[in-house]
Amino acid sequence: MEGMVITHHGGQCFKVTLGDLTVVFDPISKGATLPSVRFGADIALISRNHPDMNGADEVTYGEKVPFVIQGPGEYERQGVVVQGFLSKSQYGLAPGKTEAVNTVYAVGLEDMMLVHLGALADAELSKEAREGIGEIDVLFVPIGDEGVLSPAKAHELAVSLEPKIIIPMHWSGMGLPKSIDTFLKDAGNGSETVDKLTLKKKDLAGRDGSILVVTP
Repeated sequence: MEGMVITHHGGQCFKVTLGDLTVVFDPISKGATLPSVRFGADIALISRNHPDMNGADEVTYGEKVPFVIQGPGEYERQGVVVQGFLSKSQYGLAPGKTEAVNTVYAVGLEDMMLVHLGALADAELSKEAREGIGEIDVLFVPIGDEGVLSPAKAHELAVSLEPKIIIPMHWSGMGLPKSIDTFLKDAGNGSETVDKLTLKKKDLAGRDGSILVVTP
């Protein structure tokens, strides 16, 4: 088994590959704050309906046309089990709006559980999400303030969910300047920086809230 490979494409966009399967979280669309992505995905998960995160067309490429998930519910595709939980975002709101729908995704891939919090503004998850998610191997948490969690709130929530690995997002190309520095300072217990993360279940043994910064 070759393990999964996680790469960061700016903002909240992460590509996860496992053999021939590609899953993307929050692909960046054309006309977004950040450069749009361009690769093929089998499954595209969209947390917040905003160009910075809803680029399903950009991950339709070559042979791959993604199965697009953009809201709460339970889904299964190509052996991947996805649960989406309703939450709130205040990112990139239209004038006069005070909040928008955000979906937190729990994705069972191979024998690992990935949770992507999307553009989350809530300081804690709903009871339904907490009960539905169970043990988390990898947690993607937004830390950029400006409509999502602040670095301090992000760290607090991440630790409370007890993941094996914490991957901060929403600091590259969006969010407040230096939010990654603030987050790492709040965390205080060191971190590793990698340009891509290759993971197998056995690599998670003994990890307890390790912070891994995956650079785009």
